[in-house]
Amino acid sequence: MTGGARGFYALDLGVATTSAALIGRVAGRLRLLGALSLPSGSPVDALIAALTDRFAGADPDLAADLQTDASHRWPRLTARSTPAAGLAVIAATERSLAPLVLAGQRTGWRVRSASAERLDPLALTGPLLDRDVRAVLVGAAAPAAADERGALGQLAALTAAAATRRPELVIILAGAMAEQAARFEASQDRAGGVLLGPAATAGTPPGTTLRELLTRVRGGADESRPAFALGIGALAAALERRVEGIEIGLDGGVRVHAGPGRSDDAHSLQWAVHASGGLVPTEPDEASIDGVLAWSTVRLDRHRTRDRLRDLRLVPWGSVAGEGATFRLAAARAAIARLVAATPELSALPPADIVVVAGGAFAVAPGPAIALAVADVVRRPGAVQLAYDHARLLAPLGTIGAAPQRTAVVADMASDLLVPLGSVIMPQGMRAGRSGGRLVVHGSAGSSELELLPGGLELVDLPPGETAVAEFQFRDAVRLGTRGRHFAVDVAGGLGGLLVDLRDIPLRLPDRPDRRREVLAAWQEALWMGGDR
Repeated sequence: MTGGARGFYALDLGVATTSAALIGRVAGRLRLLGALSLPSGSPVDALIAALTDRFAGADPDLAADLQTDASHRWPRLTARSTPAAGLAVIAATERSLAPLVLAGQRTGWRVRSASAERLDPLALTGPLLDRDVRAVLVGAAAPAAADERGALGQLAALTAAAATRRPELVIILAGAMAEQAARFEASQDRAGGVLLGPAATAGTPPGTTLRELLTRVRGGADESRPAFALGIGALAAALERRVEGIEIGLDGGVRVHAGPGRSDDAHSLQWAVHASGGLVPTEPDEASIDGVLAWSTVRLDRHRTRDRLRDLRLVPWGSVAGEGATFRLAAARAAIARLVAATPELSALPPADIVVVAGGAFAVAPGPAIALAVADVVRRPGAVQLAYDHARLLAPLGTIGAAPQRTAVVADMASDLLVPLGSVIMPQGMRAGRSGGRLVVHGSAGSSELELLPGGLELVDLPPGETAVAEFQFRDAVRLGTRGRHFAVDVAGGLGGLLVDLRDIPLRLPDRPDRRREVLAAWQEALWMGGDR
């Protein structure tokens, strides 16, 4: 990949943030030598020059050995986030519309949908002529079902007419609609173009093939969120562990589940990109406001919350201290909740051994607070390690084309890729009472003992790089992977140490806003630097 160069740059060009990382080969291994992030729009060459100069100033001897004076010729791995765009999805029936809509939503499009079964031809033209729509997906089964055949010609005529009015539209004819391609011959030279696609249920798992096409249309080969998914797949293959990835950006989010098989295998790597998983919706609606208020420790009414969300979208790097930081993390929790709700098929997969979080949503929060934010929303009984893609490396590394080489690079950099946030242990089924049992943590520095109080959080100091055995003795049988009373769990340390989460699954919060804020603040109090946050 690097040819004769002594290193390379990894670039993640987001909607809100431009990030660069410097990777060099030191003592036969690829190592992360430095990383720098600036607001989006910052010149990439200037960012790279600043990063390289900082590294050379910090370690002149190593910089000379790596010949950073020639680094302007080093390779660059670039992942690029494309702002979510509008996709109009139309079909003959509601039954055939549903899988098409799902394919669009899971590839990061903002979907507007309609069917000939519910709307007349005039109403169907609404989504097609919407100026926020960049592409049109018109689909049917393959072969067309009996209740679809009569409407295919009408749908093709409407779409062809819209293509004449809006030559920039990309038209995708999926499944049996591809048989209507002749109606678009006069539009073949349009700026948008006409593409023939598979049916919505084609591929393994079903829908994979159409999703791949929609991903290419939306962002291209270097699109960051599909690349992040491939980076997570390479990490799972390198570590031979199940890995879940959650990336929350300003304009969308991605959730990934990867097994320890081949990093590009559709059965071991499943992912979904959702515009609804972004930190801030384009225009905050009532549901998104409710979601943020549910997690906020800041006293705000609905109008001020809407204004704060609009400000956060307009100036993503404004108000990053004090209440601004806690409000941002409340918005991140709400975004994770939307992403998890939109991906039930991933929640049904076996629990991950490691959860990796990424994205600018977490950039100004301390590691322990990030760990708690994930534990608040992604609630599964068991034990999991948490880590943070602090240098935004996984997406650029995911752009490496060959899966074996991608896995080899990720394996070589495994110790530098992620910041360990710690481990979370979450039993299910504890009964309310004064004591739920005892916990003894056996570490290198000795053992510590804690009483387990149902409904609470226990934080055990376990620094990054340290491992321990957490021995549980519960009063009643609980579910912790399996059902039982006595468990011994291997845990790894991190910035947040070991978090023993004895709260309900799913989490239940008080209905009264003031009481809910008090409970949330009490949980977060020890995890933010400074008492007043």
